[in-house]
Amino acid sequence: MTRSKILWGLALAASFISGCSPNSSNEFQGYIEGEYVFAASPLSGTLQQLAVARGDRVETGQWLFQLERRSEADAARQASNNLSQAQASLALSEAEYARREQLRGDQGVISAEELDQARAQRDADQAQVEAQTAALAKANWSFEQKEQFAPTNAFVQDTLYRVGEWVAAGKPVVELLPPANLKVRFFVPETVLANIRPGQTVRVTFDGGKHEYSATVNYISTQAEFTPPVIYSQENRAKLVYMIEAKFSPADAVNLRPGQPVDVKLSP
Repeated sequence: MTRSKILWGLALAASFISGCSPNSSNEFQGYIEGEYVFAASPLSGTLQQLAVARGDRVETGQWLFQLERRSEADAARQASNNLSQAQASLALSEAEYARREQLRGDQGVISAEELDQARAQRDADQAQVEAQTAALAKANWSFEQKEQFAPTNAFVQDTLYRVGEWVAAGKPVVELLPPANLKVRFFVPETVLANIRPGQTVRVTFDGGKHEYSATVNYISTQAEFTPPVIYSQENRAKLVYMIEAKFSPADAVNLRPGQPVDVKLSP
């Protein structure tokens, strides 16, 4: 069973228990949940440099890691050389076409067939330049994709590979948790559901918290959940609850951690 499912089950149980207390009509137990961002390269390779460590905080655009990219660098250089050669050929064919076009128009000393041949050569060289331009763009893209940067300000939750290890294409190397991706998740009975709406503010507290934190409801489940089987009585297992999620401001989110148990109060 995953950590998220365990927390979900415990929160469901806690929400039912708190819902049975006489003073809990607007107070519920929940936990902090995080939506992680996984930084990965679309290409495979050996991890050459890792610029961050677990527990670091990074800013948008900060360098995270680089895979070995010697072959990509060689391919980019070759593509650049090929483009230069194609451009030189195009310059010659354009000049030759212009010369023959003048000879044909002014003096009529060359045939229409010769002019057509010059035009065809120019068009072929133009197509070659376009093809080599696309090849260079692709080579540069592959070279650039071998290193990745932070897409936003975030906490480095974990690094998943060590320098020298082979990383398959698309496999995450760094696990990030942006403050904006932290939320509180709690469960309420159907009788309370009508009192909650998107955009509503809830107040969140936890042991050791510096102050009361505000969160904004952004999700209300449309499907009921059964209280978990850890509550054994048939009466309790028949109870239904609904999952609610609310997000924090980035300033408050830096003080919170995924899995942290919290108390949630509905604002009047």
